[in-house]
Amino acid sequence: MKEANPAGADGERAAVGFLLAFARAQHAYGTAVHLLEEQCAVLAARLGVRAQFLATPTSIMVSVGPPDAERIHMIRTDPGEQDLGRLTEVHAVAGRVLAGALTPDAGAAQLAAIERQPPRYGPALTTLAFGCSSLAAARFLGGNVREMTAATAIGLVIGLLAALAQRRPALGRTFEPLAGCVAAALATAAAAGLGPMSVYVATLAGIIILIPGFAITVGMTELSSRHWVAGTARLSGAFVTFVSIAIGVAIGSRVMAALLGAPHTLDPEPLPPWTEALALPVASLSFMVLLKAHARDGPWILAAGAVALAGGRLGAFVLGPELGVFVGSLIVGLASSAYAVMLRRPGAVTRVPGILLLVPGSIGFRSLTSLLDRQVLPGVETAFRMILMATALAAGLLIANVISPAQIADRRRRPR
Repeated sequence: MKEANPAGADGERAAVGFLLAFARAQHAYGTAVHLLEEQCAVLAARLGVRAQFLATPTSIMVSVGPPDAERIHMIRTDPGEQDLGRLTEVHAVAGRVLAGALTPDAGAAQLAAIERQPPRYGPALTTLAFGCSSLAAARFLGGNVREMTAATAIGLVIGLLAALAQRRPALGRTFEPLAGCVAAALATAAAAGLGPMSVYVATLAGIIILIPGFAITVGMTELSSRHWVAGTARLSGAFVTFVSIAIGVAIGSRVMAALLGAPHTLDPEPLPPWTEALALPVASLSFMVLLKAHARDGPWILAAGAVALAGGRLGAFVLGPELGVFVGSLIVGLASSAYAVMLRRPGAVTRVPGILLLVPGSIGFRSLTSLLDRQVLPGVETAFRMILMATALAAGLLIANVISPAQIADRRRRPR
């Protein structure tokens, strides 16, 4: 891949315009701050633009030019959701610009066209993916047939609420506590209708896709990368989401218990191990839809999920459950870097779904529910366990980034 060398003022203006559009697109489609700054710096160097970047979860600042003649560009953004399909297309456009197949102006126009694209998957398929992800989560959490049935129904209802929240901003601002309230109410009602079951497993599995465990992992990674403002802001946002969901769950469960009586809870009997093998492709394909990845990446996402689970189990056997996720995240990070080098696509396509199977979101949720039930000591112990696991996940990703083939190849391509 050769370097682009814009000539003259018009060439520099076009290169800067493409650089700003690339940074905005990266942020909008869910790239973490430390990766965004690194990738934009590499792109600027290859475009021949002298630039510095400062990103937060809600803004990007770009300074262009020498110190005595700097121009500051301020981009105000909203925290972007993961859109792996568009992220892949953005990287493909950047590659064509650097190869000389597109001018920077044409590349910026293509980035704008990508932003105007309709959603990759319709509301019906997305709602189904919510239900399927809850089904798989119930199995991974140790649920039986009753818990899996209730979780699937809850996931479908949450998917419908999510589709409605996208159309009504007012509902979107209260979506998480409302979803928690609805999930707990439906799980309590299911225990009354289906028979004794684990209300906790059904509730958690029904809202598992909303639990911000991945945001906590990204926040810890940003803090470890010395991006203090971004990491603190992301962790604060994840904490608020956790609390709002937990409060919604507490309200929903207590209202339904007052109406129907206390639910008959029962620890589920474990299902055969082969059912977990069936749950893995269900979860992976659900993530493909919910993360808006290309269908062609479905097999790779499934492979990433299998690698994550196998690595996590191996790590738990060697290091224990808290530190075992380090091994899983390290293996996922290395495999994702190899995927990026071989196919010239963003490593996030496989890294994000793989890490989602390892994040300690369920542990954080258990901590908050314990605190709401005035079980302070178990709640604090569980919260510390969640922080330890999130730190281990971040450490695995950071080490994988240092020793990955993609990082080594990128250092070799950088101009000296």
